[in-house]
Amino acid sequence: MRLTTKGRYAVTAMLDLALHTGKGPVSLAEISERQGISISYLEQLFAKMRRKDLVQSVRGPGGGYLLSRDGSTICVAEIIDAVDESVDATRCQGLGDCQNGETCLTHDLWQELSIEIHRFLGGISLKSLVSRSQIQQISARQDAYQRGEKRSAEGRIIAQALDALN
Repeated sequence: MRLTTKGRYAVTAMLDLALHTGKGPVSLAEISERQGISISYLEQLFAKMRRKDLVQSVRGPGGGYLLSRDGSTICVAEIIDAVDESVDATRCQGLGDCQNGETCLTHDLWQELSIEIHRFLGGISLKSLVSRSQIQQISARQDAYQRGEKRSAEGRIIAQALDALN
């Protein structure tokens, strides 16, 4: 069983969005910078999540994305499903044609595992993740790093302007 980058990135981006709820719309550029996910990839993911009513977009200056509903009602499984990802542990994608077109000995075992994983992820809400102290600490570190990078860039620009005046 392997969750691909698409599912991991979707959950990461949604968690970032949930962590910054209450501060207005969050731009994909901000998420991209904090999480190291390309903006074009985020655009694809957010288009799918918008169609599944997980996020809403806000246009114009200061625009970005907001959760479409409270984070307590959005579960990790729903995010993974929204981006057409699966947590299938079978080799046959659940079709039952694992061994030369027939069901293999362990098909039912892996199918049950897939169901349990989906059930487990369905029991984890964005709000429950946001409330974890370790996630809060990581988010604070990412925010501080992002602010520091911006200040460093501004400092370089000011220093260059002062050098040009001298």
